[in-house]
Amino acid sequence: MAKSDSRAEAGSSKRREWAALLFIVAIVVPLLSIAVVGGYGFVVWMLQVFVLGPPGHGG
Repeated sequence: MAKSDSRAEAGSSKRREWAALLFIVAIVVPLLSIAVVGGYGFVVWMLQVFVLGPPGHGG
């Protein structure tokens, strides 16, 4: 009996690992990439507003 219980537990563990991988690949990575690109754009925008001036502005 112990062998069948451990196999069922291993199958459940593998299923949870695949679900976690799918969650990371389908949800976490896209959201993180959007946040990074958006954050970079915001930083560039704020630098242009307060420090550097508009693009193409000859100093």
